[in-house]
Amino acid sequence: MKLFVRDLTVIDASFLDPKRGFVGESYQVDITLEGTLNEQSMILDFSAVKKKIKAIIDMEVDHKLLVPHAAENCTVKLEEERTQINYKLNDNAVIQLKCPHQAFCLFESESITTALLETYLEQVILLQLPDNITGLELTLRNESLDTPYYHYTHGLKKHDGNCQRIAHGHRSKIDIYINNIYNKELIADWADRWRDIYLLSREDIIEPSALSFTAVKSDYDKYCSAYQAAQGYFEMSVPAHLVEVLPKDTTVEELADYICEQIKKRYADDTVTVYAYEGIGKGAIAEL
Repeated sequence: MKLFVRDLTVIDASFLDPKRGFVGESYQVDITLEGTLNEQSMILDFSAVKKKIKAIIDMEVDHKLLVPHAAENCTVKLEEERTQINYKLNDNAVIQLKCPHQAFCLFESESITTALLETYLEQVILLQLPDNITGLELTLRNESLDTPYYHYTHGLKKHDGNCQRIAHGHRSKIDIYINNIYNKELIADWADRWRDIYLLSREDIIEPSALSFTAVKSDYDKYCSAYQAAQGYFEMSVPAHLVEVLPKDTTVEELADYICEQIKKRYADDTVTVYAYEGIGKGAIAEL
């Protein structure tokens, strides 16, 4: 007997890629359980499926940076309260982070793939389910989009929850209207501008000398940032060509407002409306 749940939850996370750098992703989660019926004539109550399995997924990978620490270009140093990651890209630029342990999910692999995540979550979840459940199949899929989209990574130091982690991300669409007319050109421009981008709040920028670790020397300019949040102290050094610096926080509300303001400079006499998405099915609207 099998039990299935479609769209159980959404995973918003980022992973490290040697060519792209930070890659923000949003995955929809489908799950199928196999087993025998319990004393309630169920494999597992749907409310338990949704609450328990979602909680495991959130704990393991959601709003985290997924790190392939078996890769030759990746080094990991575990300290008492924080983990340091050094990750060299194909162009010899280096991403460095030092953050509380819960900001990362470390994989004994050379790269991060959807299949790897599926297998990892299947194994972790099955260990925490009742004995009558003998099998589990988990499927991750991207939202089906027929318009341009971008991948962005960020951190929200003022957030009470896991959004405060300095390197988590989203795969997001964007809708832009000029005088209520859908503008494909502007949408394509922003999707290209923020393709695999790290969005950095200007007030989080620090000097390299203020880092608690030594920034790796390279031929590339870099931005260093740090902040204290409820979960601990987060630090990062990122190649400048992977970053766009924004004047405010990088909440989706501020992103919508920022995009709208930038477009308004070009369309001063028109009404500009921006629907900025944060992952799947949610976001903010700005209009000028």
